[in-house]
Amino acid sequence: MSDDTETREDMPDDATPGPSRDDPQADAAGDRTGSFPARTADAARGALGFLTRTPVGTDRRAWAAFRRTPAAFVPVGYLVGTLAAVPVLAPLPVATAAVLFPLALVGLTGINHADGVADIGDAAVVHGGEEPIAARRRVLKDSSLGVGGALALALLVAGLSAAGAALAGLPRLPALAIVVAAEVSGKLGMAMLACLGTAPADGLGAQLTRVSGERDLLVPLLLALPAAVLSVPSPAAAVTLGAGVLTALSCRRWADARLRGVNGDVFGAANELARVVGLHAGVIAWTLS
Repeated sequence: MSDDTETREDMPDDATPGPSRDDPQADAAGDRTGSFPARTADAARGALGFLTRTPVGTDRRAWAAFRRTPAAFVPVGYLVGTLAAVPVLAPLPVATAAVLFPLALVGLTGINHADGVADIGDAAVVHGGEEPIAARRRVLKDSSLGVGGALALALLVAGLSAAGAALAGLPRLPALAIVVAAEVSGKLGMAMLACLGTAPADGLGAQLTRVSGERDLLVPLLLALPAAVLSVPSPAAAVTLGAGVLTALSCRRWADARLRGVNGDVFGAANELARVVGLHAGVIAWTLS
C-alpha cells in the first residue's frame, strides 16, 4: 500500500482519517483528559473505527485514545469473530459457507488489512540489488498491484474459503470457538506489534508503536486468554490462538529484517495472516483431538 493512498494501513500522519493527526504528540491532550471510563470508551470507539467498518470512532479523540491503548485491539476480535462465524454455523451447504465466510469478513472489517497483504506480497518478492531494503520500501509506496501482491491475495482468499468449508463441517461450538480465537489472535498480534515493534518511518506504524511499550502488553494478553479455553476440553482454540500469535510475531521478525521495522502494511498483513493460519491450525487440532 502506498503511503499516499487513502487507506488506513500505511498513511503519512497528515493523511490519516480525522482531524489534526499530523503530529504524534499533538493528540496527547485528546486522550489524557477526562475520566478513565471516558478514555476507555473513546479507545473502544477508536478500535471499532480502525478495525471494522462500523461508522464510529473516526474522530480525533477516539483515534488518540485508541492508539495509546493496545488492549483495545483484543475485544474487537471477540466481536468480529462471533459475527464472522455466522456463515459457518448456519445450516448451509459447505460450498456456500466457503464463499460466504470470506465475504462476511470483508463486510465486517473492510479490505484495508488485506491491502497490507498485497503490498507486503509485492515487497516480499523484491530481491537482489545493492539496496534491497530501500527497494522494498519503495514498492510499498507504489499503489499498483504486482504479481507478488496478487498471488498473496489469492492465497489469502483461498485459505479463508478452505477454512470456511472445513469449519462448516465441524460441530457448531468448536467452529465458533476456532473462529473467535483466530480473530482474537490477529488482534492480539497487532497489539504485540504496537508494543514491541518499531517503525521505519513516520506513518501509521509510527503512530501506533511510538506510544506503547512492553509494559503495555500485559492487559492485551490477559484479555486474549479466555479465547484459548473456548473449546475445552479440546485444545483447538488454544492452538488457534497460539498459531495466530506466532504468525504475527513472524511478520514482525520479517519486517525488522527486510524493512527495518513495522509499518501500517505490516500491521494489516499480520492481522490477516494470523487469522488464516490460526483457523487452519485450529481445524487440524480439533480433527486430531
